[in-house]
Amino acid sequence: MEAQNHEVAALVQKIAGLHAAIAKLPSLSPSPDVDALFTDLVMACVPPSPVDVTKLGPEAQKMREELIRLCSDAEGQLEAHYSDMLAAFDNPLDHLGRFPYFSNYINLSKLEYDLLVRYVPGLAPSRVAFVGSGPLPFSSLVLAARHLPNTSFDNYDMCSPANDRARKLVRADKDLRERMSFHTADVANLRDELSKYDVVFLAALVGMAAEDKAKVVAHLGRHMADGAALVVRSAHGARGFLYPIVDPEDIRRGGFDVLAVYHPDDEVINSVIIARKLDARANRLQMNGRAHTSGPVPIVSPPCKCCNMEAHALQKREEMTTKELSV
Repeated sequence: MEAQNHEVAALVQKIAGLHAAIAKLPSLSPSPDVDALFTDLVMACVPPSPVDVTKLGPEAQKMREELIRLCSDAEGQLEAHYSDMLAAFDNPLDHLGRFPYFSNYINLSKLEYDLLVRYVPGLAPSRVAFVGSGPLPFSSLVLAARHLPNTSFDNYDMCSPANDRARKLVRADKDLRERMSFHTADVANLRDELSKYDVVFLAALVGMAAEDKAKVVAHLGRHMADGAALVVRSAHGARGFLYPIVDPEDIRRGGFDVLAVYHPDDEVINSVIIARKLDARANRLQMNGRAHTSGPVPIVSPPCKCCNMEAHALQKREEMTTKELSV
C-alpha cells in the first residue's frame, strides 16, 4: 500500500508539473512546444496506474479539472488546424492519415462497433446521432465508411465554425455527403429528434464536469426511443487526467441498462460504456432497485473475433426468422 501511495504521489506531482507548463503556453495552437508537452502528458497517463483521480484532494481535483479544459481547447485547435489542411485537397477523405492520431480513431471506432455488435445483437441502425462531433468528425467518418455503410449520421456540435469545417471534408464523397449531416445545436435543446435514433454516441468532452455529464445523460434518457443504444466515452485510471470519468450509475439513473464497460490498456485512451434505453416500466423497477440491471457494473474484456462471429451469426438467424415469419 505504501508503494502504491508513493507511485500515485509521484504521478500526481509529474502531472501537476506538466499542467503548470501547459498553462503558461501563450497559445494552444499546434506547435513544437505544444505538441511536445501534450505528448509527455499522454505518455504519463497511458500506462496502468493505481491512481483513482476521483479520490484526489481538492487541490489536485482543481488541477485536474483545469487540465481537462486545457486538453479540450488544445484538441479543438488541433482538429481545426488539420481540418483546414485536409479541406485544401480535392478529396479530403483520401488524406485522413495525415492526422497524427488517425489510427487511434480507427481503433476506437472499431472497438465501439464491436462492443455494440456483441452486446446489442441484431442491431442494424438506420439513423445514428453523434453528439460532440467537432471540426474533424473522425469517429462518424470511420463508423460510416467502415462499419455502418447503410446508416445515416446526424452530427451535433455547439460550434457553427466546427460544423462548417466538417461539411467540407465530405464534399467530394457522394455517399458520405448524402449520409452525413451536421447540425449546430446543444444536446440539451434536442427533444423529438432524439427519438428517431437507433444509436446515440456521446463524445468524451460533452459535459466535462461530472454533474453536467449526468444531466446530458438524463436528458437523453427522457427523449431517446425505448431500446435505443447509447455509447458513452469515458476514462479510467490516470487517463482521467485527460478526459472526464463517467460513473455508470449516472447512466443507470438516467434511465438506461448498462450493458458493458470496457477500459482499454493500449493506445486507445477512452473507456467505452454501452447502454440501452429502458422502457418506462423497466426504468421504474430499476429506480426502485427491483430490476436485474441494478447489479454490479459489467466490466468486460476486449471483444474477440469469436464473440463478433457469434453476434453476426445471431443477427443472421434473427433476419432469417423475420423473413420466414413474413412469408
